[in-house]
Amino acid sequence: MYKKNKIKVMALGGLNEIGKNMTVIEYKNEIIVIDAGMSFPEDEMLGIDIVIPDITYLIKNKEKIKGIFITHGHEDHIGALPYILKHINVPVYGARLSIGLIEVKLKEHKLSNVELNIVSPRQVIKTGCMDVEFIKNNHSIPDACSLAIHTDQGIIYHTGDFKIDLTPLDGEVMDIHRICELSKKGILLLLSDSTNADSSGYTLSEKTVGEGLYDLFRKASKNRIIVATFASNIHRLQQIINASKRFNRKVAVSGRSMINVISVAKELGYLDMPDDMLIDLNDIHKYEDKEVVLITTGSQGEPMSALARMAVSEHRKVEIKNGDLIIISAHPIPGNEKLISKVINSLCERGARVVHDEVDIHVSGHAKEEELKLLQVLARPKFFMPVHGEYRMLKKHAEIAEEVGMPSKNIFIAKTGDILELDRHSARLNGTIPTGQVLVDGLGVGDVGNIVLRDRKHLSEDGLMIVVVTISKDEGRILAGPDIISRGFVYVRESEGLMEGARLVLKDVLNDCEEKGIKEWAYIKNNIKDNLRDYLYQKTKRNPMILPIIMEV
Repeated sequence: MYKKNKIKVMALGGLNEIGKNMTVIEYKNEIIVIDAGMSFPEDEMLGIDIVIPDITYLIKNKEKIKGIFITHGHEDHIGALPYILKHINVPVYGARLSIGLIEVKLKEHKLSNVELNIVSPRQVIKTGCMDVEFIKNNHSIPDACSLAIHTDQGIIYHTGDFKIDLTPLDGEVMDIHRICELSKKGILLLLSDSTNADSSGYTLSEKTVGEGLYDLFRKASKNRIIVATFASNIHRLQQIINASKRFNRKVAVSGRSMINVISVAKELGYLDMPDDMLIDLNDIHKYEDKEVVLITTGSQGEPMSALARMAVSEHRKVEIKNGDLIIISAHPIPGNEKLISKVINSLCERGARVVHDEVDIHVSGHAKEEELKLLQVLARPKFFMPVHGEYRMLKKHAEIAEEVGMPSKNIFIAKTGDILELDRHSARLNGTIPTGQVLVDGLGVGDVGNIVLRDRKHLSEDGLMIVVVTISKDEGRILAGPDIISRGFVYVRESEGLMEGARLVLKDVLNDCEEKGIKEWAYIKNNIKDNLRDYLYQKTKRNPMILPIIMEV
């Protein structure tokens, strides 16, 4: 009975990392899931497209799951949904824009049998022993919500991504009044966004970006303007459209995700844009430079993004020209700095002027230190668990909570997979569930593991040597070879001495096996690998991957 009345809170992603946000709340015989995000691959994840959470625990308990509740439509909160819904077909709940963006994703993945439910702020979804209430938030995308999970043990309040913006672009201020009402009832546990916890002060309002854009547009009165930003930052897109309208420019769009988001946002009424303002990318040459603004993806330097392809003259429709003004309206996600720098350098080489680090062309969508303090004071939770951030951010957020009076024994800095068990009287970290990263490579989901990544890294650093030899099936006698093929190790025509030496080593190995009457492939292959590896390292101080191929005739 004691265990049965405990609420379990578990993160499958979003702790000690940026992105891949996913939180599981389990009570009695029910589970609700908050968000299902993806993250960008790390440098050593060669060839990987995206990273999603490991949902082994959810698959094992799928009969308990009452739904997936979406706080907002950013990729780090909805990007994993199509992959997860293929294994767990449960209802999805979210605000109108979030559901609109999810519909596009599901269509791309040919998923048509998913129950999608549009929810309004202050609406409550009853699951049984948990009631999930959506509460209006401010973030860098419209329709962002926090969630209040009502149970008979108390209220769990999950902020989602948020900032406190008193002058939001859409005029919809965060529902602070409702937070205060919940506080009076008693918030048992606060789960709060930590992304900007180590930044002092307050996050500026999105409206300040408009002034910076107007100034840049005014100064570039004769030049073509290209603006790169996150596709899902609809408030930022509106600011760019407003500036374009003010200076009588047409708008073209490049990048599949950007086209999808603008199409959905326009259709649902979240973007105010005259119909004759949007032009086809193929028609930009029909207008003078001073009449055009191009909105594009690639603010994070992603190698295959539209901006990155423009930077190296590989974009089929846009060629960077001398005098182009390029505005990168986004902060780098940690780890992407080198990619962005490379793109900026290439753009500058082509004569463009790149603006990327001015304060007034980008503001964060995440609360800074003073806003986090304010939320703590408003919510007055009994227990606190910082979420959404790297460890230093979670630690700093814990310190912020202590500063405003939260006892340290009531603060829990958890890791992905940790189980926070609590009831109205107590809370503790108790055990773990299976977690990890699932790597998506093209159409393959989870079929690339550590061994494959290790091989890719090996190949990328030292190259490959293939050894082909033909032996007789009956006698084990060498009939042809050894032939050596080098890829990414040395250029054969310029390394004839090295390759000839390698052949002699291989012949000695094969002759020795033949004389001893050894016919086992595994033994012969291991001997080839060991002897050739020693020889190549002695000569080059490198260790290419060696792949012996033995054919029997």
